[in-house]
Amino acid sequence: MKRGNPEPLTPELQAELDALGAMPESEIDTTEMPAVNDWSNSVRGAFYRPIKRPLSLRLDADIIDWFQRQGQGYQTRMNSALREYVERHRERA
Repeated sequence: MKRGNPEPLTPELQAELDALGAMPESEIDTTEMPAVNDWSNSVRGAFYRPIKRPLSLRLDADIIDWFQRQGQGYQTRMNSALREYVERHRERA
């Protein structure tokens, strides 16, 4: 399954989620849920997803080939490389 495009929920699962969503927090049993005391491996902004816009871009063929050889997700890696460049150079501007 491709990330970001999950399968639709079955009516049964949707009904269960709706029922849980309607429940007041005081009725939710969290006694079996362990407390989280160690946040050392947590990642800030893990669920932040910036708005993406389609763009036609002309790049050198060898650059495209190199990213594509790394496998699926090459556009995401290209975006990450560009973001890293921007963050490094943002301080200079």
